[in-house]
Formats: sequence, structure tokens, C-alpha cells
Amino acid sequence: MTRKPRLPLAMTMGEPAGIGPELALRAWIKRAEIGAPFFVIADPIALRELATRLELDVPIATIEPAEAVEIFGRALPVVPLAADAGATPGEPDAAFARAVIESIERAVGYVRSGKAGAIVTNPIAKHVLYQAGFAFPGHTEFLGSLARLWGADAQPVMMLWSPILCVVPVTIHIPLADASSILTRELIVSTAHIVAADLRDRFGIARPRLAVAGLNPHAGEGGAIGREEIDTIEPAVAQLRAEGLDVSGPYPADTMFHEAARARYDVAIAMYHDQGLVPFKTLAFDTGVNVTLGLPFIRASPDHGTAFDIAGKGLADPTSLIEAARLAARLATV
Repeated sequence: MTRKPRLPLAMTMGEPAGIGPELALRAWIKRAEIGAPFFVIADPIALRELATRLELDVPIATIEPAEAVEIFGRALPVVPLAADAGATPGEPDAAFARAVIESIERAVGYVRSGKAGAIVTNPIAKHVLYQAGFAFPGHTEFLGSLARLWGADAQPVMMLWSPILCVVPVTIHIPLADASSILTRELIVSTAHIVAADLRDRFGIARPRLAVAGLNPHAGEGGAIGREEIDTIEPAVAQLRAEGLDVSGPYPADTMFHEAARARYDVAIAMYHDQGLVPFKTLAFDTGVNVTLGLPFIRASPDHGTAFDIAGKGLADPTSLIEAARLAARLATV
């Protein structure tokens, strides 16, 4: 029997000038594919106007979170924001940054207070938030800071999940030039432990297999193309094995992502952002989900961005958001 989450999912608005609002509307239309109720923390007037503009048959109901499950079958439940979120599609404006941040903060608050079972976040535009003084590199780091407000000792870890490939970058939203200096044995070890624990406890994989990539071409070629593998990555892998985890590597990244290689591990641990996300998005762009591990709550998100160029044009594909909601609902029932 398929279990349903006890509580609705809290979905954030994302960047109001991007495709997030349209994705939320289209996800409700295809709600049977998700199999779980959700409510959106957004501007109900703006959503209603967008639905009319795009000729989408989506009734909007302004609600409190406790009403979401009862309303969900006949209307999209929307918890209204206090901040102005009436942006024009395709025209990002830092004036609406407060609404973006409020939507995320309130989603976390609803999970903390037991009004939602998990969080599904629509894409944000970090460069727009930076103009308004946003102090975090991205969604992942901001969610970690909100978790720490609970008193949780959180190290947020970004995992990109799909049925055919799962990757975790150890270093995330930093310049590539800084990756080598930030990459440490301790960071690799702590990241791997969080990944293994969440794959076991939330994804139900009894003994997760972690494959670790090298940093340099050919995994350093025995020190001929850099010493990070010898000095940092190999000692981290040895420590993790000694601590009982099923970890292998470091492997040359260019041979880790073909079909036969993927069959030998549950998650690939990449050393920097694009090392893992380029193959992931090549193989699973439409079905991929961004999941934040290491938090005291479940958070899933589409693996794409705000797509300002198609916002408000009726062209947004909700597949990744639907997959994110499906995964969040699944994890919320474990």
C-alpha cells in the first residue's frame, strides 16, 4: 500500500518574476502525479492573474496551512505573503527579494511547527537577492542557517537525485579557483557521513555505496597532475572505510558517469559543483531533483533555474517540480 504524508507539503513561491509561479499552477493541475497535497506560500492575487493570463484552469483559495488538505482537491491552496510579490514575469526586481526570503522562512517555520511535512522550493535568482543584501551563496546555505536557528548542528549538503544518477558536490557555490583550497579531508569525511546517514535513514538504502571522484584529471595521475588526491582525498577515503562506510575511489571523473560505472554505486561524491552537476543535468535534466541533506527537515527542489526568458509565456515544464514534490512526499512518509 502506498503511504501518504500525514501533513501537506509547503511549496515556496521562488523568484516571482521567474517560472516558479507557473510551475506551481501546473503542478496543481497534475496533482494526481504527485499523490500528496501541497500549499504554496505566495501572492494569491498574482497567481490568480497568472492563471487567467495563461488560460490555466486553476482555482486559487487563500488559506491557512491547516486548511490545505481539505481544500487541495478543488483549488490550489495559497498562504498569502505579507511582502509584495507582484512582479512582472521576466523582469526580475530586487524590490521583491523580501517576499522570496519570507516564503522560504515561513516554509521552514511551518515544518518546524508541525503544519507541513516537508518543503518544496521553487527556483530563486541569487543575483537578484544579492542586490537586496542576501548574505548566503544560495538556497542550500540559507536553509542551513535557518536550521541552526532551531539549535540544530546542521551542515547542509546538496544532493542531486534521479532514478538513474545521484551526485553530491563537496564544495558548492564557490569560484572554481577556490575549490582546491576549501577542499579538506575533514570536509570530505563530514559530507560523506551525512550522505550515508540520509541515504540510509530517509531513502531506505541499508548500506549506501559512495564513489568518490578525484579533483584533477585522471585523479591526479599518481601526483603527476596535482597532489590533492594523495594529500587530501585518499586519506579521507581511507578514514571513511575505517569508520565502516562503503566508500571507494578516488576515481577519474571522466570515467564515473557512464552506465556501467553508475551501476557500481548509489551516489557519486564530486569535488566541485560542475564536476557532478554537468553529467547529472546531461542525463536527468527534466527528472532531476535537488535535495538538501543534513537538515532536521526534508527539502526538495527542481534542479533548474528561474528561466526568465520564458517566464509568463506558458512554456514552463513542471516535470522537475513534480518530481521534487513526489520525492518530498515519499521521504516525508519514511
